[in-house]
Amino acid sequence: MEYRHLGRSGLVISEIAYGNWLTHGSQVEEDAATACVRAALDAGITTFDTADVYAQTRAESVLGRALKGERREGLEIFTKVYWPTGPGRNDRGLSRKHIMESIDNSLRRLQTDHVDLYQAHRFDRFTPLEETMEAFADVVHSGKAHYIGVSEWTADQIRRAHALARELHIPLVSNQPQYSALWRVIEGEVVPACEELGLGQVVFSPVAQGVLTGKYLPGEQPPAGSRATDDKGGAGMISRWMSDEVLERVQLLQPVAADAGLSMAQLAVAWVLQNPNVSAAIVGASRPEQVTENVKAAGVRLDADLLARIEDALAPVAATDPKRVHDNVPAQRP
Repeated sequence: MEYRHLGRSGLVISEIAYGNWLTHGSQVEEDAATACVRAALDAGITTFDTADVYAQTRAESVLGRALKGERREGLEIFTKVYWPTGPGRNDRGLSRKHIMESIDNSLRRLQTDHVDLYQAHRFDRFTPLEETMEAFADVVHSGKAHYIGVSEWTADQIRRAHALARELHIPLVSNQPQYSALWRVIEGEVVPACEELGLGQVVFSPVAQGVLTGKYLPGEQPPAGSRATDDKGGAGMISRWMSDEVLERVQLLQPVAADAGLSMAQLAVAWVLQNPNVSAAIVGASRPEQVTENVKAAGVRLDADLLARIEDALAPVAATDPKRVHDNVPAQRP
């Protein structure tokens, strides 16, 4: 494992982070989830990402139990707030009420007195940004979070939040976007803004929900039990990549991965880590061996020829329009 600073902050994190978005508390049993966390720790992963909404709050609880007994100072635990966690009108969004109640609930489920990074899971167009950032400032100043981050925010939203964070003397250090060799929409505006302001990217879905593993073949039905067939496993998100045109292009990466001595999945994770603004790539797993395989992307350096071959293969089908950052932002209150 190799380690990087989170943006220009002093916080050092593992460049492969373990995330439990689609597994803990929903797709896999707790024993399997715990085994995956143990495999991550054994591989040198120290950074664990979750959110209060994952598996309707169960994912945080599973992660908390799996990490129990570990030296807290040796871990970096990230969680998020925004999406609904209850039936009430205030059980969602980035109001002061929801943030202050959510951090306490997350800490209880995670069995810790603080998180290292507390992230706004989306931008809330229905709450004044000043209210949100002042609430985050109180979370930081009370010791319940060391750093603040955002997820899937636009460059303009990040700039506005960063200006307020400076006024409030709190460290806004990261953005968590979707990013892969197929989904590159952050490169045009978000990454330049974050480089200027000192934020690092903690990216999710570096393997494009499994498409970049090469297991989905053009003209064939998805394998039984795969994410593309599971409504609980992100089938809606993966659908954008399931055209024959995309799948044919992905198959062109098979010889590239072979020449690099990597699996297709390892190549995909290594690709996002070549971006100097990426602090970590989040990987998930339903089996421990998946963690063991994915971490082999740590420390890999892809030469210019390999990067050019990946570009040639995927450029015709990769999403690059900066306006598509909005694709993952809700148009109405969640």
